[in-house]
Amino acid sequence: MSEIDGLVKAYERIVKLLWDLSLAGAQKVWFAIYDPSQERRLRLRLDEFAAVTKNAGYNWQKLDLTDSFANWMANHEYREDYFADPEAMEIALDGFAEHVTEEIINALEAVGVDNKTVVAIVGLASLFGLTRASTIFEKASSSIKGRMLVFFPGHHEGNNYRLLDARDGWNYLSIAITADLNN
Repeated sequence: MSEIDGLVKAYERIVKLLWDLSLAGAQKVWFAIYDPSQERRLRLRLDEFAAVTKNAGYNWQKLDLTDSFANWMANHEYREDYFADPEAMEIALDGFAEHVTEEIINALEAVGVDNKTVVAIVGLASLFGLTRASTIFEKASSSIKGRMLVFFPGHHEGNNYRLLDARDGWNYLSIAITADLNN
């Protein structure tokens, strides 16, 4: 069985469990953790995660962050200056973090998203080096009504998550879903 097959099966087991609606936002986050080399395979199989969610009686809403930086930069007042001097952009990246946080909150609070909806976040790797995912999720977690499923290319040990295995991770109050949960 491939890693993505195992991840789909492990997710299916989790999504079918009875949802405790009294949990705090940070406890409503699920991290589907997979090896970064599996990113393309995972994206090809997102429809399977959606189908599993719907078969369990829940709604599915996907948010892809892959183009968030490009969209933010394209609309930035000083974009030409930043292209000429990329190191000057460091200060503006706080604005990018706010932009991504707003994108996620808007998806979590969109019309039709309720306490029976999984909001799936893909494209997390595109934020690497630009902002910290932990900061964004901490700010957005209070807006979660149902569950937020974050497709996470990296690894975890306990509650410590490492995006792309490239830097020290962070502790987070989420449920880790891995392919080996199926064993």
